[in-house]
Amino acid sequence: MIKFFLMVNKQGQTRLSRYYEHVEINKRTMLEAEVIKNCLSRSKDQCSFIEYKDFKLVYRQYAALFVVVGINETENEMAVYELIHNFVEVLDKYFSRVVSETLNLLQNIFSLS
Repeated sequence: MIKFFLMVNKQGQTRLSRYYEHVEINKRTMLEAEVIKNCLSRSKDQCSFIEYKDFKLVYRQYAALFVVVGINETENEMAVYELIHNFVEVLDKYFSRVVSETLNLLQNIFSLS
């Protein structure tokens, strides 16, 4: 099961976040900071799956954008890795380029649901 979905720039700023389990706001901030630090500090040669606390992180980098998904232990990492890629491909086709304005629009759409 997916616990959260983050899109982060190279400076470590969260551009889009969606949580599928309740997490208090102050804990979200700490969680995002730790997750971002773990993902951004890794080299391109390292695996894109990280065991973190009681869940796993799956991430992909697209230019200056990192997409990070937190999943539980039973979820298939490769399936989530492909899900991330498919999501970014759809954004790229629909918006022609995934840029910060697109992320702002997505944040507004996600906040409505």
